[in-house]
Amino acid sequence: MAEDIARRSLLQSLNVRPVLDAEGQQTGMFEVPAGVRRFRALELLVKHKRMNKTQAVPCVVRTAGLAEEDSLAENVQREALRPLDQFRAFQTLRQKGLSEEDIAARFFVSAGVVKQRLKLAAVSPKLLDIYAEDGMTLEQLMAFTVTNDHARQEQVWEQLARGCNREPYYIRRQLTEGAVRASDKRAQFVGVAAYEAAGGIVIRDLFEHDDGGWLQDPVLLNRLVIEKLQAEAEAVRAEGWKWIMAAPDFPYGHTAGLCRIDGHTVDLTDEETASRDALQAELDRLEQKYADVEELPDEVDRRLGEIETALAAFEERPVAYDPADVARAGAFVSIERDGELRIERGYVRPEDEPAVEPVAGADGDTASTSKPGGVNPRAICLGGSGTPEPETEVEEDDSLKPLSERLITELTAHRTLALRDALANDPGIAFAAVLHALCLGAFYRMSSGTCLEISAKSAGFSTQAPRLADSASAKAIEARHHQWAKQLPKHEDGLWEALVAFDGASQAALFAHCASLSVNAVHEPWNHSPRRLAHADTVARAVNLNMAAVGWRPTVDNYLGRVSKARILEAVREAKGEASAQLIDHLKKADMAKEAERLLADTGWLAEPLRTADVHVTEAGSETGADSLPAFLADDEDGGAEEPTPSDPEDDQPYAVAAE
Repeated sequence: MAEDIARRSLLQSLNVRPVLDAEGQQTGMFEVPAGVRRFRALELLVKHKRMNKTQAVPCVVRTAGLAEEDSLAENVQREALRPLDQFRAFQTLRQKGLSEEDIAARFFVSAGVVKQRLKLAAVSPKLLDIYAEDGMTLEQLMAFTVTNDHARQEQVWEQLARGCNREPYYIRRQLTEGAVRASDKRAQFVGVAAYEAAGGIVIRDLFEHDDGGWLQDPVLLNRLVIEKLQAEAEAVRAEGWKWIMAAPDFPYGHTAGLCRIDGHTVDLTDEETASRDALQAELDRLEQKYADVEELPDEVDRRLGEIETALAAFEERPVAYDPADVARAGAFVSIERDGELRIERGYVRPEDEPAVEPVAGADGDTASTSKPGGVNPRAICLGGSGTPEPETEVEEDDSLKPLSERLITELTAHRTLALRDALANDPGIAFAAVLHALCLGAFYRMSSGTCLEISAKSAGFSTQAPRLADSASAKAIEARHHQWAKQLPKHEDGLWEALVAFDGASQAALFAHCASLSVNAVHEPWNHSPRRLAHADTVARAVNLNMAAVGWRPTVDNYLGRVSKARILEAVREAKGEASAQLIDHLKKADMAKEAERLLADTGWLAEPLRTADVHVTEAGSETGADSLPAFLADDEDGGAEEPTPSDPEDDQPYAVAAE
């Protein structure tokens, strides 16, 4: 108040009454029954020597009535300024040329508050009138500020008037339907600034955390994404790769069946080595100097961060490839979950594999090496032709003839039994042999270089779930596979020596990785096997698998938008109780699915196929034991999603999913 009086002077006079003595005569002093706060502000200005204490102040002198009556009347009859009047007053000042900062300074609020008030004043005049007549709450009005489209605001309000849900979050969701969040990887890849420079509009919420807002033009965003991806792909193509594939996303397992060539990390130059050593020495010196200090000085903390960033850059060395390999291999260009560019180089298609060079046998014949489909060169060397021959009388002569196929087969049968017995008595080598066979299948395409008739198929996914490749599990498997691939030899010929050189822990970890790639717990209508799926539950219990803990959440895309309304309500009822289910049971399916996604977030609720056989979810997401298999295993052979019921015509309509 004092600051406001100093700026504008006193806008409203004090209400004073003369002080009377015992005889009822005026003493020359006055009391202030109405306007005490203004009087205290004046005293504060005098105290700070910003106002002369003898300066005249306008007053209204009252003699009739009671002082207490004046004080009560001023406080009771006063009508506070309506919020809408303030919004419009700020808007008028803005239109008269005052900046948001000027308005904020004059009314002693932050510029952010002024922006919020101006945003509220910019809502459709029709909705402002409804708010002024108490037909809408302030929170609801705030929700309408996420868009400047008055027609859309009015349309949503009319829709809400016909329904029961007028919650602010629901208003925001309706207004941003079809828009793309700024946190979406496509938006992060292109950059919001580039999108706006291309004419795109971003709507923001000044009253709630909005992760950067929403991009209103998905078509423009997708065009910018493709253009930038193509430019990045051309830069990679310039490296000499035979082919380049670019897309925002690739399905999980898109590299299956492709060999990957290995490059070599480019060594540091002498100058880079010297720079790295100097930075490391400076880092060691600073850490030693401030080892006992609880809080580092700002400049030291900043410098340590700079050094650590620079040292990390030295660790991320580029990878170089043999030009001959580059000429027959290709690369995938896509976008990571965080919006960073992702380049996967060095993949070779089967038709681009180099031809197998023939090798000379001991008898002068030639045979292919042990590539897929080739014949074992040792067998050719010993047995001549590749077709078994019946035992015949061999004429005696002085020349050394090859052994017959029949004899070789009989002799090697004896050797096979002996080898089986010996291997059974050496568990360590047996483990290494199985691991060798698994690694050949996991890391070396179509290899037949093992005497064990053991193979592990890597189950593919003919039906791709939404964002399967971006899941935490997919990323973890991919990173682990890549790390093991770097530790194994480039060619399978050196695999055995590499495996036996690993310590026991490394062998066990690699064995677990290879075994995990063969897991198939997918419900497949053409391969319906309750015993296989029951065993998957057994393994899941053994490893304490919790799908909620690994990041699965029920969303409109992956579940709620693809089942009936009854299923949606069942999910909400199980996780949140009957009261929550009743909140949404009147909604149309599309709206119900969206609301259920919000209600189920972070509850740990899992769709039935994701639960372990002896676990079921009760209300509030608790898990208890049960002896029967999940209901989805006892359903029809398809095991598909529940079909919409005829009584619910809305379920027959396709559900359009907004871009997130």
